[in-house]
Amino acid sequence: MPIGLPFQLQDYLELVDWSGRCLREDKRGAIDKQLPPILDRLQIDPRHWLYLNRNFESRFKSLVGTAHSVRSACEQLGKRWAHGIRDCARYLSPPITS
Repeated sequence: MPIGLPFQLQDYLELVDWSGRCLREDKRGAIDKQLPPILDRLQIDPRHWLYLNRNFESRFKSLVGTAHSVRSACEQLGKRWAHGIRDCARYLSPPITS
């Protein structure tokens, strides 16, 4: 018996997303057919998602989210900084568009 699922994480996420789109709209967990795929909605590059899944605990020690939301939380909590803020900016913040 193999350990884990016999396919890659990105394929699994696509399967979950596809399954949610097949559920009836009036049921919990249904995903609107008009919505783009999950990683597109979150504006996360699939390569970044895979990296974070392999290295999450070593990269983040406290707060996790977009760099903006982590900075706001630090302000509210009276913290001067959060370990992993650079990785939040790199992997979880939407790209800057001009």
